[in-house]
Amino acid sequence: MEERTPVIAFRNADILNGENCVIYGLDMEVLPGDFMYIVGKVGTGKTSIIRTMIAENPLLTGEGTVCGYDLRRIKADEIPYLRRRLGVVFQDFQLLMDRNVEDNLAFVLKATGWKEGAGFDRRIGDVLEAVGMSHKAHKMPHQLSGGEQQRIAIARSLLNSPEVIIADEPTGNLDPETADGIMQLLRSINGEKGTAVVMVTHNMNICKKYRGRLMVCKDEACTEWTDDEVIDLSVGELDIDI
Repeated sequence: MEERTPVIAFRNADILNGENCVIYGLDMEVLPGDFMYIVGKVGTGKTSIIRTMIAENPLLTGEGTVCGYDLRRIKADEIPYLRRRLGVVFQDFQLLMDRNVEDNLAFVLKATGWKEGAGFDRRIGDVLEAVGMSHKAHKMPHQLSGGEQQRIAIARSLLNSPEVIIADEPTGNLDPETADGIMQLLRSINGEKGTAVVMVTHNMNICKKYRGRLMVCKDEACTEWTDDEVIDLSVGELDIDI
């Protein structure tokens, strides 16, 4: 069997939040096609891992690579190119409220070096179709529901055909039914396109319903748990909603 190169890899990496180390000795590999959850109590380093992946937090100890970039040696002018190979989805959507859906996506394409033309317009149409939002292209963000805004945020993350989608609590502000739809969308993208997904969540119901690899942040460490440990996980252990 052909060996797959990880899209994200950490070896004995210390994860910082500001000047404080929140996770010691992180070992993690995300392979193409993986769907990985990162869970844990508030303040245990989940979002700090995400920020390290996108080179927002520095990596000073250990090894880390994301989409071929060495996080220990990455230069400031290389960071935008790293981020173009990632799709990042936030809990609070982070859409530009003064422009419509189509213009939100156009803004990102222009910022990442696309030139306007047939290919430019086709790419916007393709990602809107992928998330079932083609009919909302001319709507303003305030005219959309929370679930629709998150679908647009996911469409935005797909614009540059990322190797991995990094999602920080993407269902955190959504009701259960809407969150379920977002999970089905992410799993569809993962399954059909083979795009790896790394998702921070507090919702263990999601982890149990949509099974994937599970990394647990606890006691200044982040380790992978087995399926049996996930099934047995109780709400009291991690103070996570189930």
